[in-house]
Amino acid sequence: MEKVIELNQISEYNAANNHTTLHPLVSVIDFSKADLRDWGQSVTRVKFQYGLYCIYLKDVKCGDIVYGRHTYDYQAGTLVFFAPGQVSELEVPAEPYQPKGHGLIFHPDLIHGTDLAKALPLYHFFSYKSNEALHISDAERQVVLDCLSKIEFELNQTVDKHSKKLITANIELFLNYCERFYDRQFISREHVNQGILAKFEELLNMYFLSEKPQNLGLPSVAYFADQLHLSPNYFGDLIKKETGKSVKEMIQNKLIDVAKERIFDGAKSINEIAHDLGFKYPQHFTRVFKQHVGNTPLQFRHLN
Repeated sequence: MEKVIELNQISEYNAANNHTTLHPLVSVIDFSKADLRDWGQSVTRVKFQYGLYCIYLKDVKCGDIVYGRHTYDYQAGTLVFFAPGQVSELEVPAEPYQPKGHGLIFHPDLIHGTDLAKALPLYHFFSYKSNEALHISDAERQVVLDCLSKIEFELNQTVDKHSKKLITANIELFLNYCERFYDRQFISREHVNQGILAKFEELLNMYFLSEKPQNLGLPSVAYFADQLHLSPNYFGDLIKKETGKSVKEMIQNKLIDVAKERIFDGAKSINEIAHDLGFKYPQHFTRVFKQHVGNTPLQFRHLN
């Protein structure tokens, strides 16, 4: 049987995990206090619908978290991130278990008008796919726990004019550490990343050798991310770390290189070349080409 849980209120989340609500918009959770007996033995899958930002650090294997079509690469010492609007599922083990680990939960209203609200879109890991979880070392885990401890310390203080600023600043510090740890993970998994880069370059070459431009239009970041079974944000971050260029830059450079070669083919008009490359309108092709080369396609053909 499937159980659906909507995560919209901090107080409800705290109550479900046997925690006192110290602040209506943010909480630090110790999952060892949670009691899952009210789920009942018939519950085999739990679907979570997120209205909160939720970050989990679990210390034991406690069921398989499924996000989209994939199961999280999720072990002890792994951080996973969820944002409002996302949905995940938990496959509940047949044998009873006691959750262990920690969580940071905060409502979007907490960060309105703060520096964190401006910075949050830059933390791409909130939209990474399930196979892109953050694996942390023991030393990194201690840093995470220290950050959570600082936030929890503020939650236990009497609310004053400094409270919101200090809480959000410590959440931002925590997320900045997570970003650093992801950078380390990109480096430590470099052999995997190199394989992804090579596969991307192969897919990009094959795209223009096929009829995909005529059928699908100009190549997109989302298309290649899907082909590589990665989220667009994770894919973009990985390529940027490996090459120093964005995926869009690499696609544009390849597009211009192919366009230059085809312009030399006098058997085809500029309009036909634009169509073959995936442009819906020839004027768009002319504008893009001139922006990158300095001449229109027709001028480039005559000059060369």
